[in-house]
Amino acid sequence: MIRFGYGTNGFANHRLPDALDVIADLGYTGVALTLDHHHLDPYADGLALRVAKAADRLRTLGLGVVVETGARYLLDPRRKHAPTLLDDDRDKRIDFLNRAVAVGADLGAEAVSFWSGVRPAHVPPQLAWERLVDGCARVLERAGGVPLGFEPEPGMLVDTIAGWHALRRALGGAQGGFGLTLDIGHCRCNEPDPVPDCVTAVGPYLVNVQIDDMRRGTHEHLEFGEGEIDFPPVLRALADSGYRGLVAVELPRHSHAAPDVAARSLAFLQQAERKARNAAEGTKAAHAERAAEQHAGRAAERHAECAAERHAEHTPEGGSP
Repeated sequence: MIRFGYGTNGFANHRLPDALDVIADLGYTGVALTLDHHHLDPYADGLALRVAKAADRLRTLGLGVVVETGARYLLDPRRKHAPTLLDDDRDKRIDFLNRAVAVGADLGAEAVSFWSGVRPAHVPPQLAWERLVDGCARVLERAGGVPLGFEPEPGMLVDTIAGWHALRRALGGAQGGFGLTLDIGHCRCNEPDPVPDCVTAVGPYLVNVQIDDMRRGTHEHLEFGEGEIDFPPVLRALADSGYRGLVAVELPRHSHAAPDVAARSLAFLQQAERKARNAAEGTKAAHAERAAEQHAGRAAERHAECAAERHAEHTPEGGSP
């Protein structure tokens, strides 16, 4: 079964312990924890104690965890998501990512997820790329055994799966532990291939999956059923890929109704998973039926051949038996 989680960036109006309780009570098995000023702020006092308490709570609730780093104004109160790995003051972002890795290690996180950022207008493309590769390599050096999941994000320097592959190649020998965070909605928004094909193609690299609905060409995280994605084939592709990590709902603009949205989301995903499983079982049964028919056909052919051989053995040459 797929392990569904929910993102705390969709519970921005809740205290973290309360959000974890609600998510677990609804039946989720994991949480995508966005480090933010109100949720395990890595710059506030008493971090070690707060992380230890969060780790205890996660264990008590039986929740797996991935660490997300997409807080909007944690690093700069005036610039959304800034500084990124591409900015002149990118060292602040690298420091934040290193803190996130340390928090992830203490939480027992399955992955720490991050992205490139939007290229500043004054930064030439080549310089932005060099800064990104260097920044990723520096974070990888500090990651130890914590898997990193890099997310292609629409509108950013690396916005597609192809861009992620190029970045991974550029990291060369430093790419160990450099995995992929795949947002299912982004596949519909930004990728040329059908969403299930995207999942299948990147299965070996997945360390983190976010899930939401979306429309082609529009980067807007929608509740399930409000976009254009057919989810049972997507979930089947995830199951077939061998991915066993969290699949966390990513609805960062729905905090005003978080408990209700989270409940609807899980019900939708569970139903979609059942449809995917039924379709897989139907396909397996159809394959078995075809195999049985083929076997019976071959058996009949062999029987006919044997009968013909016996007939030939008892028939004199040029005459009748």
